[in-house]
Amino acid sequence: MNDKFEFIDAEYATTSIANNEDAFPITKMCAWLEVSRSGFYEWRGRPESATARRREEIKAWVLFFFKESDETYGYRRIHADLVDEGVEAGPELVRSCMRELGLEPCQPRPWRFGLTEGDGLEHAIPDLVQRDFTAEAPGLKMVGDITYIETWEGWVYLATVIDCHTKAVIGWAMDDNYKTPLIEKAIAMAARNHDLADQAIFHSDRGSNYTSSQFAKTLKRHNLRQSVGRTGICYDNAMAESFFAALKNERVHRTQYPTRAHAYRDVVRYIELRYNSRRRHSGLDYKTPRQVHNEYLERQLAA
Repeated sequence: MNDKFEFIDAEYATTSIANNEDAFPITKMCAWLEVSRSGFYEWRGRPESATARRREEIKAWVLFFFKESDETYGYRRIHADLVDEGVEAGPELVRSCMRELGLEPCQPRPWRFGLTEGDGLEHAIPDLVQRDFTAEAPGLKMVGDITYIETWEGWVYLATVIDCHTKAVIGWAMDDNYKTPLIEKAIAMAARNHDLADQAIFHSDRGSNYTSSQFAKTLKRHNLRQSVGRTGICYDNAMAESFFAALKNERVHRTQYPTRAHAYRDVVRYIELRYNSRRRHSGLDYKTPRQVHNEYLERQLAA
């Protein structure tokens, strides 16, 4: 019940501040949410000290988790942190507290095309994913792509392999070029450190490196099936693009890299210590990849 009252209070306060002529009156909001108007006013009229004290405590938690996220989390992810911590607060209250504190997560820059370079040939490689970036278990389906990062020494290129079940980056490689050996190193790391299913799917765009005969042999050596999207259609590899967007927004665009070695250390730190371990994903019901993987292992043990 408190969650509904908090939503009404936050919505009314926001629209009143904005002088919104289309603002909904409290009476209508109470009716829509099936709560009594008198109950709402009773809730809002509780002793100010107790209500204010609770709100200040929540604001302190909100600020703590916002800082813990390196100022990248919005109210939904912070709400998930509060739930795990056992702090009772509805999503709307969290959003209201963030607004009061002036907390705004870093915003992504406009998207730009990546490094896809088709070779102008038709390839008989199917799209086995069809934009379905889910999997019933780890190691069944993966996606990969390449992006570039600017340093004072010049560009450094990052190739990734991402598991579709956990959303974790399970393989990566960085170098000063994006030739085929770069993506082969990322695949080799994934195969070496993770239990990949026989005939698991690896999906990418139709870049010339990914569709080369050399890379096809590498996938065959690891017993992986190859899948590619259509040329120039970013949505066909949206999951890989999503990781790069998070990496650039939350880390790369907020720092400077004097050397390629500096960039390498920082990106690996982000992947292992943040993205795979602590970052909550909306596609995982705001769980972390590590939580999802551990839950899968627990189900296997219980079966």
